[in-house]
Amino acid sequence: MKKIALFTIFFAAIALFAFYLFNGGVFLHLAVFAAILAVFIKTAKGWIKPLILFAVGFAVSLLYAALTQNFASFSIILLFITILNAVTNSATAKEYSKEPVWIKPTLLTIVFLFLTVFVFLPLYTIFTQAFSKGALEYFAAIRESDAFSAIKLTLLTAVIAVPVNTFFGVLLAWAVAKFDFKGKSIITTLIEVPFAISPVIAGLIFILLFGASGWFGAYLIEHDIKIVFALPGLILATAFVTFPFVARELIPLMQEMGKDDEEAALTLGAGGLQTFFKVTLPNIKWGLLYGVVLTNARAMGEFGAVAVVSGLIRGSTMTMPLHIEVLYNEYLFAASFAVASLLTFLALVTLIVKTIIENFIALQRKRAFNSFKQEQ
Repeated sequence: MKKIALFTIFFAAIALFAFYLFNGGVFLHLAVFAAILAVFIKTAKGWIKPLILFAVGFAVSLLYAALTQNFASFSIILLFITILNAVTNSATAKEYSKEPVWIKPTLLTIVFLFLTVFVFLPLYTIFTQAFSKGALEYFAAIRESDAFSAIKLTLLTAVIAVPVNTFFGVLLAWAVAKFDFKGKSIITTLIEVPFAISPVIAGLIFILLFGASGWFGAYLIEHDIKIVFALPGLILATAFVTFPFVARELIPLMQEMGKDDEEAALTLGAGGLQTFFKVTLPNIKWGLLYGVVLTNARAMGEFGAVAVVSGLIRGSTMTMPLHIEVLYNEYLFAASFAVASLLTFLALVTLIVKTIIENFIALQRKRAFNSFKQEQ
């Protein structure tokens, strides 16, 4: 019975949100309320305490909404009460624990308060503001020529920068983890340079190198080659700030693996490429995918370095983060939040992929540990 009620309310929330997209009105608040109620039913272990907590929260939220006419806060308060209910229900002290019963619920409540202010509220604001004028205005802002150009440029930059960094990241990790040579510690330190300096400084580096007054500026102008204020500059800046992710993910993994498997393959007559594709790559595939996901996330959301080398030319060199800032500065709030919601959606998809990969890595390590124990 509980599952039937849960699925019924969940699908009702989806239907109400669909109504909101095409008709606006109060359907959004009803959809959020239904979704929260579904989560509340799912997380509730008992009925008396959750119902009391929900009723009190509902009354306080309704009074606040009636006095302030701010129905968005009504949904947010209910969401926090739902999370609080789940936290306090899951925070039962173990019999063997010497900690006071109240410590775990208190700490978790503080954590969720922090996440509510710095994560849930911003995400909620982005999507509600994006659809504040209805679905038609939202899709019109996405289809607008400058916005569409910014979306394509962001994806194109990521599509080029991510494989380049993946290739050189794997080579660098291989060299550092598998070989000993002079200057190895210097190279390992230099990998951290993009993390250590500001992205704005990274953009200025390329201006000083390839700008009109830069080291190679005269040669580039003479041969009509455009680097800065063009696509190549965006790719270079993005590749620079995202370079360390793959290498830093693979170096400790390869060092932990050691050289035994590769040396055994070479002893049996395998070539260098065959050893890499048959032995090394299968062992590092999840770490490699994890580094690629992080690189892609940073590439799509990069602002500082790209802003310096782009020149902010609409329809030509503006990526999604730059386009969002320009729209917001022009007081086109609905359009800016529409593009921001799309960028946020891409980031959330990346986060989901990252979580899946982390689970696969944990499962792989667990299997390896269990097989090792069985051999012992």
